[in-house]
Amino acid sequence: MIKDYFLNNVENALKNAILKGNLGQMNDYTPNSLVVEKPKNPDFGDFAVNVSSLARVARIAPPAIANAIVAEIDDKDNEYSVIGGFINFKAGQKLLLAAIEEIFKKKEAFGRPENIDKEKIILEYVSANPTGPFHIGHGRWAAMGSALANLLKFYGHEVYQEFYINDAGSQIQKLGNSLAIRIRQKMGEDVDFPTDELERKNYYPGDYLIPVAEKFVENSAEILKGTSLEVKDFCKPVQSEETLNILCDFAKNEMENLQKALLENFRVNFDNFYSELTLHKSGKVDECVNKLKASGKIYTKDGADWFRSSDFGDDQDRVIKKADGANTYLTADIAYHIDKLERGFDRMINIWGADHHGYVARVKASIEALGYDPNKLEILLGQLVNLVINGNEVRMGKRKNMVTLDDLIEEVGVDATRFWMCMRSIDNTLDFDIELAKTNSDENPVFYVQYAHARACSILRNATESKIDTETGKSIPAPMSVSEFDELVNNYKSEILAPTLDSARKLVLKLEEFKSLIKLSAETRQVYTICRYVQELAAEFHSFYNANRVISDDKELMKSRLALVISVKQVLNNALNLLGVSAPERM
Repeated sequence: MIKDYFLNNVENALKNAILKGNLGQMNDYTPNSLVVEKPKNPDFGDFAVNVSSLARVARIAPPAIANAIVAEIDDKDNEYSVIGGFINFKAGQKLLLAAIEEIFKKKEAFGRPENIDKEKIILEYVSANPTGPFHIGHGRWAAMGSALANLLKFYGHEVYQEFYINDAGSQIQKLGNSLAIRIRQKMGEDVDFPTDELERKNYYPGDYLIPVAEKFVENSAEILKGTSLEVKDFCKPVQSEETLNILCDFAKNEMENLQKALLENFRVNFDNFYSELTLHKSGKVDECVNKLKASGKIYTKDGADWFRSSDFGDDQDRVIKKADGANTYLTADIAYHIDKLERGFDRMINIWGADHHGYVARVKASIEALGYDPNKLEILLGQLVNLVINGNEVRMGKRKNMVTLDDLIEEVGVDATRFWMCMRSIDNTLDFDIELAKTNSDENPVFYVQYAHARACSILRNATESKIDTETGKSIPAPMSVSEFDELVNNYKSEILAPTLDSARKLVLKLEEFKSLIKLSAETRQVYTICRYVQELAAEFHSFYNANRVISDDKELMKSRLALVISVKQVLNNALNLLGVSAPERM
């Protein structure tokens, strides 16, 4: 990376200046203490390092420090200058030509680092209750989680994506009882959900269970095969244990299938759907509780079992088994995370809603209490999504046709939904502008980026396609032959870019930046940075295109500019693939 090349030169020169006694009282330097940034004035250079922070150790003025360091840099191919306490750097032709050559060489792999400390990572996200369709908030975690998985895999890690099914709580019984009401309605009974707000909380009154009830009634003979039950047995005000279990299983399976179908359509692919219920049945929950008891990490108070989580950094101890013998949510979560570690994962990354903030310390405490490294768990806490329609924020669920993720995708499409969901940092609330996301305009970021890719494809097609003169009706030969174009692509030489390098400098630097972007994004677990980058790259490309004619009679200049267009197409494609957004060739 050009940025790293510059920093390495500065740091090596700094060490030499220290050895020669040219940096005042400074006799040591901690690597990576200096930060590379972009100068506010691009005329100063491509990158800059502020060495002013070294003045309090060196006891000399920042300009003197900067000049002493530059004096030790032996690099004739690039430009270095000093302004105040800043060392400015301008990349020379060799570095810029090499950047484009690398894109041609690596293609789909451009941006992937060669050597990293590879980890086996389990990434858990979405993890919704199987009690209904995904709401729009789930869509954010789905888009960001799958994009993060793509990023980490591209970076070089081994990533396993998991969906934790919360199917062991009272919510499943609520689902079964809710389906019973819908079945009774389907059978012609005049019955509805309770109107009392407190009682209504024991049901899921959404219309999404109506087709589930219809399916149950229509296929009841097959569903109830092997039992002595009939549909009428499900039309009682209170369900028996047998009928309720059947309703719960049927409704849960239907909701899971609904969720899985939507995830597939949304380009989200999990390696495993892990059932909380199977975790309980396996005995792993009780096993973890017993281990905590045996190690003295649990005590009894007021009939409940308490975990001494405060001994491990939590702000208070936590109940893991209630006085009535029922486990808390924490109990199963402890077992689930230990199970992940026992499956051999080096790192666990979870995407949770911001309302789980207080939950992080207690889960980490349980991991440490059971003898594992709590730092193997990373929690990304995400803020919610606000819908914006015609400039006004709309509370989620208050607009009949825009309640679920499925509704949103149908309204704006998969590409727009995924891009917009990934567009802001996970710890910032996202304002999703419905109308803007549907527009074919430069104001819509996903359209703007996809149009840049389509424009690049159009230019490349025009390079090898003949045209018809509209005035004479005669055929105009293609600017270059297919064989010439293939030669450019398959046997690219760095000197090809030279004729247009001066006018394309900013674009080349932006393309090369993709490498440092991947490193930063993977290490910080952020994907919004990729959205921001492709918008900036699209802007640089549009600007270059508007100022420079690509297809021309000057064959060498045309080849040079086509090489840039090919590079832009490749890098945009690489980045959009990470986001799970399509890169259209025509728009």
